Amino acid sequence: MIAKEKAAKPKTWKDTLWSITKLLLKIAVTSALLYYVFSKIEIGKVKGLIAQSNPWWMIAALLCFFTSTIVSASRLLSYFKSIHLRLDIRFNLRLYLLGMFYNLCLPGGIGGDGYKIYLLNQRYNLPAKKVFWAILFDRLSGFWAIGFITMALILFVPQIHIHIAIPLSVFLGGTAIYYLVMRRFFKEYTHYFFEAHLKALGVQSLQVLTILLILLGLHFNGKFAPYLLSFLMSSLAAVFPFTLGGLGAREYIFTWLSGIFHMNASLAIFVSLSFYVVSAIVSLIGVYYVFNESKLQEGLPPIVIEEDTEEEAKSNLS
Repeated sequence: MIAKEKAAKPKTWKDTLWSITKLLLKIAVTSALLYYVFSKIEIGKVKGLIAQSNPWWMIAALLCFFTSTIVSASRLLSYFKSIHLRLDIRFNLRLYLLGMFYNLCLPGGIGGDGYKIYLLNQRYNLPAKKVFWAILFDRLSGFWAIGFITMALILFVPQIHIHIAIPLSVFLGGTAIYYLVMRRFFKEYTHYFFEAHLKALGVQSLQVLTILLILLGLHFNGKFAPYLLSFLMSSLAAVFPFTLGGLGAREYIFTWLSGIFHMNASLAIFVSLSFYVVSAIVSLIGVYYVFNESKLQEGLPPIVIEEDTEEEAKSNLS
């Protein structure tokens, strides 16, 4: 049953002041990081890379990232199913794109998540705590997939002097602990555990392919692995609070790793900025629903939340 919409709590002047402060801090941190990054590279070389780039490969990269977004929205849907929230796939994708736009504009990449929690709590009377955990585990599955692909790429980066058995053991051990903790304390969210993590692996693979397509668009014919590994590591930095959707944080990591992995610093920065532009273009699709909120659920049937079975209700109480 769908609950009646609740009136939104009006913002106080303190809330408004804090929002402005966060925005200014976000701009300041992002600017400082970008200043540092561009002080380490030659702008002329970056301009040269822009001039020589193949637009068709860049369009392919854009389509690849958009595909990863669709898979990512489907991954989140798996966690929503775990809490008996059967969202229409079209509504879920629209909500996901709107969340991406908020993540791009609001500090720390959590603005979209906060909006999803608010909307599902207000509109469908679903406990905010349940939605929060579903979104958190969705994020954690993404980190797991990053770890999986990182472990594979280590084999192709000679600068990392470590036997593959060590990261493999750490990854497998960490995965086992991660799963057992979820089964013990958050069993409800493990109903689609393997499905969600397979999708997470698909999302990260498509994003790595996006970087590969950008490199091909720049006629790069060197070793791809260091750039792909740097991208995965920079993805973790992108969740750093008070940046414009990770802008600056990614480039800082690329700059730092370019010396360690012997990468072309200008190329590394350009690749990172290109990925940001690609992700921003896709994220901007969500702005349509900011100004046309009624379109978010247009033409969709009522969304039904399934009731817990008697057995599940007992397990939740125990």
